[in-house]
Amino acid sequence: MTMSTSLLMLALCAAWMPALPLARGLRVAPWLVLLLLALAAAFVAAQASLIGIAGLGALGGVAWAQRHAPARWQRVILLLLAIVMALLLALHRWPGFVNPLVVPRQVISTDGLPFVLYANLDKGAAGLLLLTLLVPRSHAWRECERALKQALLPGLATIVVVMGLAWLLGMVRPEWKWPPFTPAFLAINLLLTVVAEEAFFRGVIQHQLARLLAGQRMGALLSILVSALLFGAAHLGGGLRYAMVAAVAGLGYALVLHRSGRIEGAIAVHFALNAVHFLFFSYPALA
Repeated sequence: MTMSTSLLMLALCAAWMPALPLARGLRVAPWLVLLLLALAAAFVAAQASLIGIAGLGALGGVAWAQRHAPARWQRVILLLLAIVMALLLALHRWPGFVNPLVVPRQVISTDGLPFVLYANLDKGAAGLLLLTLLVPRSHAWRECERALKQALLPGLATIVVVMGLAWLLGMVRPEWKWPPFTPAFLAINLLLTVVAEEAFFRGVIQHQLARLLAGQRMGALLSILVSALLFGAAHLGGGLRYAMVAAVAGLGYALVLHRSGRIEGAIAVHFALNAVHFLFFSYPALA
């Protein structure tokens, strides 16, 4: 993996670290330092241009302002702007990024579709900004441990139901594999894909919608359903069956977040399902 990819992944891990004290009472977040180093390395390697870095800066500024805006209408407008900016970056519609190719296009499953793996710097960095500025996360190990315990049973149910449904629909079939690039795939999938997607769909869409609808009848249920349906819609590029299965998975992740109130459980379940799919079933799907 490239230097920029490694630094960005370290920045995502550092999102749970406390700010470090500097002189005269100033404090700096380790994730921010690592993110700036990652962007500098990407710029030097021609993987990110100034316009790409400016897009991330705009997202970070809007997300920070949303947290500190005094009026409700201001928070709503800034949240919508943050959602639009995050989508442009995550969908590679914001210019200025050349994401490194990690695994060239190849078939890794019998009768499977071709697979290719990129280290998506734009999506990963956008997810990091959402995670650190807008998403409720644990600030102590005991808090994180409680969230993971609460995710265990609904998480197992989600994996069984989703993979069983995909199998019944003829999208996958059981097939154990461990390609040489498996460790790189799992690390990139967790940090640059799962964290970014959960930060957006659960941390921003579901959590913020639940806050806006607090006290309203069916408000929590609506936020769960909207999060799951939007997650499914985001996967329509893979076909209607794929989007339907993704929506069911999104429902499981959303229920985990609702139950724990923290993002770690949803991240863990999402990553566990992706890992089971990759290791034990056709990947990405049957041709």
